[in-house]
Amino acid sequence: MYGYDQNAGAQQQYAPPQQQMPGGYGQQPPLYPEPSPPSLADAVRAFTTGSMSAEDFQQVFATSKVYCPRGDNPGFLALHNTQQPVIPMFTSLKELRRYAGKESKYFVITGAEVIDLLPTGYGFVLDMEGEHRMVFDAKAVEQMVDFAMRRMYG
Repeated sequence: MYGYDQNAGAQQQYAPPQQQMPGGYGQQPPLYPEPSPPSLADAVRAFTTGSMSAEDFQQVFATSKVYCPRGDNPGFLALHNTQQPVIPMFTSLKELRRYAGKESKYFVITGAEVIDLLPTGYGFVLDMEGEHRMVFDAKAVEQMVDFAMRRMYG
């Protein structure tokens, strides 16, 4: 018979098909998921209480969404009734609404964009009406710009 037993197939067993795991074939969910970075509001609280360094705060700030009230013209709205002009910014839409009202206009940018676009000589205030209000004067903003430049360009 041509060098093989033709009845061998009757004895051969096939494994049942495996069910697909979530996340792709053969992948298992990680046993220890990567920790997510703190929210900007959490970073504000940690920084104001001294449990987060300025560098760590700035890294969180740079990648976080920041809510800014806006007027009819493009750009930041500034408060000039302070020692130095400051721009109000908020860690969440809820915080912005607490300050500016439910019908207020706003735009959203990242903290890195804030540092890049903020006019020279201006500071900003995070969560003006919040429990952990933070004020960054113009000098602090300059330091943030310097830190960002060193991080990007060495």
